[in-house]
Amino acid sequence: MEGDLIKINEWLRPIAWLYGIGVRIRNAMFEAGILKSKSYDIPVISVGNITVGGTGKTPHTEYLIRLLQKTHKVAVLSRGYKRKSKGFVLASAETPMSDIGDEPYQMKQKFPGIYVAVDKNRRRGIELLSDGKTAPGTEVVLLDDAFQHRYVKPGINILLVDYHRLICDDKLLPAGRLREPEEGKSRANIVVVTKCPADIKPMGFRVISKALKLYPYQKLYFSTLRYGALKPLFGEGERLLDTLRHDEHVLLLTGIASPEQMRMDLERYGTRITQLSFGDHHYFSPADVSLINDTYARLGTPNLIITTEKDAARLKGLSGLSEEARNALHVLPIEVEFLRNQQKSFNENITAYVFKNSRNSNLAQKQNDHQPHDGHYSGHRTGQTGR
Repeated sequence: MEGDLIKINEWLRPIAWLYGIGVRIRNAMFEAGILKSKSYDIPVISVGNITVGGTGKTPHTEYLIRLLQKTHKVAVLSRGYKRKSKGFVLASAETPMSDIGDEPYQMKQKFPGIYVAVDKNRRRGIELLSDGKTAPGTEVVLLDDAFQHRYVKPGINILLVDYHRLICDDKLLPAGRLREPEEGKSRANIVVVTKCPADIKPMGFRVISKALKLYPYQKLYFSTLRYGALKPLFGEGERLLDTLRHDEHVLLLTGIASPEQMRMDLERYGTRITQLSFGDHHYFSPADVSLINDTYARLGTPNLIITTEKDAARLKGLSGLSEEARNALHVLPIEVEFLRNQQKSFNENITAYVFKNSRNSNLAQKQNDHQPHDGHYSGHRTGQTGR
């Protein structure tokens, strides 16, 4: 059920109260114009949250890439969390994961035809991507994890909310996992409740809709996780999830913020699950590799290791994995699927904004603004009505 993963550290509430004062002052400075937000003449879509990690930003960003790349040149701009480089980096097919971070690396590998860049300074990143030289032809910029980056004012602000950790039931850091007070959701144009059970009942939609207390101008959607076929990390071929057998033992190996939904989904296939979880964006050490090898060796047979695409980016170049573990290691792709037949509505909201605000459209509008709007202009007019 919703809210089932929320744990509040009550003894940290005083610190959370002080933290909240600081965040509210910062937000008030933006609202008053003391701190400035900048908008751009290119479509900019932000995907983010007000919760620390685990709401599904990457699969939702990838959904937008699939939606838009057929008709527009897409650029994704991320901070590049835990990367080992500095400043602005525009990824190529050969850029190592350590230079851009695991999530940007994953997106560049999956979508080689788009631009993927990282820069902690989002303003500079957008300006470089749209200058016509750095990333020629860029028509839309997707900002990954930028809801709190208020120095940029996106055209569409998408807020993701985890079904298992609704922001209306959570508390500010460090007592809970909110980065800012719940009222920060008012900046969102679109709110997506993510990781919903595929079989959620109509009453569940109504309860969540009421609890979130959104404004009339905000659109609410619900999405669930959809899994692809298992693919060997070190090999070829694929295997459907529904071929998992009850006598198989799966080691679920993750370094993501919230692996619980993935574990629950795999348990539905009846297989035994042993979970080995590390922190979000975790870089595996030699000690971690030994732990993985030892944990896998202790599993009963037959067995399998399943990991995420994000973790695969960090595992692929790892040395020290046993031959048995390498052969058993499979990647489980994740995509999002909108519930309640909302996909068409969501897609239309996104594509309509991009087409309306594209530079070509703006140029055509500016040219049209200098022309009479009856469609019969042909030079200087006389006193005749033209009828």
